[in-house]
Amino acid sequence: MEPILIITAVPQEMALLEHALANVVRHTTAAFEYAEGAIGTLHVTLCAGGVGKINAAAAAAALIERQRPGLVINTGCAGAYPGSGLSVGNLAVASNEILGDEGVQTAGGWKDLRFMELASIVRGKRTYHNEIPLSKHAAEKAVQLADYYGVFLMRGRFVTVSTCSGTRQRGETLARHFNAIAESMEGAAVAQICVRSGVDCLEIRGISNLVADRDMSAWDIPRAAEAAQRFVLKYLEDLDRPEPGAFAPVAPEL
Repeated sequence: MEPILIITAVPQEMALLEHALANVVRHTTAAFEYAEGAIGTLHVTLCAGGVGKINAAAAAAALIERQRPGLVINTGCAGAYPGSGLSVGNLAVASNEILGDEGVQTAGGWKDLRFMELASIVRGKRTYHNEIPLSKHAAEKAVQLADYYGVFLMRGRFVTVSTCSGTRQRGETLARHFNAIAESMEGAAVAQICVRSGVDCLEIRGISNLVADRDMSAWDIPRAAEAAQRFVLKYLEDLDRPEPGAFAPVAPEL
């Protein structure tokens, strides 16, 4: 099986995963530190690339070029939008990622890259603007695995922002505009590099907070980071099975 690359923003979001690695070797490339090792028979690389889209894109590009993975998993914490149905400690998987900041502020409000007639990616005959797809096959597999283990996992659209939503009003605006369930600062950047590189991308995040008027006393980052990592470990264990798991396999993407 091809290598698997796991990217997080900060070390706390990959600590459990790194603890699970056997035969760990640490490297530095393009100013990014990363760890290689094995989980079962899988060759896994872990990198905490840093906070924000620039760090995430640079780390993903550098390590995809070096590792040639068959799958990139972006994991860590996220804030859930009002009305999403998500609670602190829940898990969410991205169906699509949205570049929530790229665009132009006009007298009539914010407009996206399509309005500006600017593409974020052109790949073959496909042109992408603010919305970046992730692997349907990998996301469906995650949903089925969660059902098998009785774990609550919501699938939906995520928004990636450079300025986090620190008010309920802002969260409601983004949720409504993009029909999204959660936001982070890196997801769309990793997904965009994966599309550009032709690599499947899966994004699994634990909910650390609800997007409301900012009150970090209501957040639980350790719980969210642990929940996401434990599920990713289950996902990797299932990938490593020599035979299909107990749940129905997912048909490959067309």
